[in-house]
Amino acid sequence: MSSLITICLGLLLGAEAPSSTRVYVGTYTGGTNGSKGIYKLDLDLSTGKLSAPELVAETPSPSFLAIHPSRKFLYSVSETADFQGKKSGAVAAFAIDPSTGGLTPLNVRSSLGAAPCHLVVDKSGKALLLANYTGGSVTALPIDADGKLGEPSCSIQHTGTSVDKARQEAPHAHSINLDAANKFAVAADLGLDKVLVYRFDPEKAMLTPNDPPFTSVSPGSGPRHFAFHPDGKHAYVINEMKLTVTAFTYDPAKGTLTETQTISTLPPNTNQPGLSTAEVQVHPTGKFLYGSNRGHDTLAIFAIDGASGKLTAVGHQSTGGKTPRNFGIDPSGAFVVAANQDSDSIVVFRVDPATGKLSETGHSAKVPKPVCVKFLVSGE
Repeated sequence: MSSLITICLGLLLGAEAPSSTRVYVGTYTGGTNGSKGIYKLDLDLSTGKLSAPELVAETPSPSFLAIHPSRKFLYSVSETADFQGKKSGAVAAFAIDPSTGGLTPLNVRSSLGAAPCHLVVDKSGKALLLANYTGGSVTALPIDADGKLGEPSCSIQHTGTSVDKARQEAPHAHSINLDAANKFAVAADLGLDKVLVYRFDPEKAMLTPNDPPFTSVSPGSGPRHFAFHPDGKHAYVINEMKLTVTAFTYDPAKGTLTETQTISTLPPNTNQPGLSTAEVQVHPTGKFLYGSNRGHDTLAIFAIDGASGKLTAVGHQSTGGKTPRNFGIDPSGAFVVAANQDSDSIVVFRVDPATGKLSETGHSAKVPKPVCVKFLVSGE
C-alpha cells in the first residue's frame, strides 16, 4: 500500500485528483458461499459509492493480495495445503489490464509451505515475499520483468512453540512486511509470540536472519499483522489472541524493534471469549492507526503521537457486518473499506481527517467471503 501513497504526493504537486480508485478483493473459495476468486469494484472518491463487484480471476482461496509497484501486475496467495500433490500452498501472478482492471493469469508457483496467508512485493518490484501460516515459514521468489514469478529462491522454516498449546503448538507465520528502505523484512509469527526480522537482498530475492533475529511480545499474544509508520521510525503489531496492539520504535539502520507500549483494541470491560483481532494499518498521514476486532465486529481507532509513536484510544466503529477479517485505507486517506468475511459484505466508511473517527457513508457491496482489500488508482 505504501507504493500507492504516491497519489498523495501527486496532489501536493498539483496533479489532477483521481475521481475513483479500483478495489481488488481477495476471498475464500471452496465453501457454499459461491466465491470463485478475486473480485474488482470501483470506489468513488467523492461519495464512497462502490460499483457492482466483478469476478476478474478464478483462483483457489486468494486470501491475500499484493500489487506490483509498476501497477502492471497483481499477486495472490492460494491459501491451501495441497499444491501439485505436495503439502504446500501456492502464489499466483496476474497481469492487470490498465483500461478495465481485468486480470490475466501469468503463472503459479509453490509457496513451499502450507496455507500461505500474506505476501508483499518489494519496492524494486524484483521480489515477492510470503508467509506460510500452517507451514510456519517465510518464502521469497524472484519476479521477472514480464511479471511472472520465478522458482522460490529462499525459504526459512521457523521453529519453536509458545504458551498456548492449542494455538501455539508450532510456528505460524502470519505476515511479512518490508521497511521503507527495502533493507529489512519483518515477519509476525503467531505461534512463537515473536516478530522476526530478516535482512533482505532484492537482487537475489534472499532473506537472512538479522542480528538480533527477533523481538518477543507478551506470551500468549499471538502476533498477526504488522504495519510500519510512514516516518520509518515506528511500527505496530496487532496481537490476535490477546486483542492488543504493541507499538515499537524502529531503528532502520539496524533493523531492530523496541517495544514502547501495548494497548487493548477493545473498549474497557469487554468480555473477550471468542473474540480475536485481524488487520492493522496506519493512515497515510501517520496520524491514526486502525485495527479490526472479529466477533466484536468493530474497527478500533487510535491517535498516534507524532514524537513517540505511542497510541491513544479514540473509539470504535461497527463494521456493519460480521468478522472484519481485513480492511483497506484508500490512498487518498478519505475512506476505509472493511471486508466482513462472515456476512459477505464490503462496507465503506469516511475518515474524519481531524480525529481519525469513522462515519457511515451508506455504501456497501456484496462480495462472497471477502478477506483482503487492495487499491489501484483508476487510469494510472
